[in-house]
Amino acid sequence: MSCELCGRENRGCRAALVDGVKMMLCPDCLKHHGGGVQESIRPPTNVERTVFHRAKKSTPKDIYKGMEKELVPNWSDVIKKSRKKKGLTREELGFHIEERTVTISKIENGDLRPSDKIVKKLEKELGISLLETVKEVTTPHHSSKAMTLGDFIRHE
Repeated sequence: MSCELCGRENRGCRAALVDGVKMMLCPDCLKHHGGGVQESIRPPTNVERTVFHRAKKSTPKDIYKGMEKELVPNWSDVIKKSRKKKGLTREELGFHIEERTVTISKIENGDLRPSDKIVKKLEKELGISLLETVKEVTTPHHSSKAMTLGDFIRHE
């Protein structure tokens, strides 16, 4: 085994604590760094306790709960038509809602989905509604097995 401090091959390497790090040291390096392991039984630090506690009580959450609205299917066309109807250029619209022209261009081309913040700005500036209420999808629950993709497609 090689010494983790000096790199020499030596069969007599032992564990030692060097600057708070547990290392395998040869007898020569061991002389200079305390003579052996300084194991101390210490309680876990606050971070370790927090992570352990968080891992114990983690429960699955429905991330879609509270998402009652989604973008309309043709949102890029709606934005482009509304902007042209108001007689605004992309630069002017970007100036009014404090977004870059490139961002407006990408949104209108459908290359970039607008964030909720930008959606609110666009709705206010253009006088349109880009969000629609999501209809609730009910899924059948099988007591013995999980729902498969085939189950979902059959119920659509």
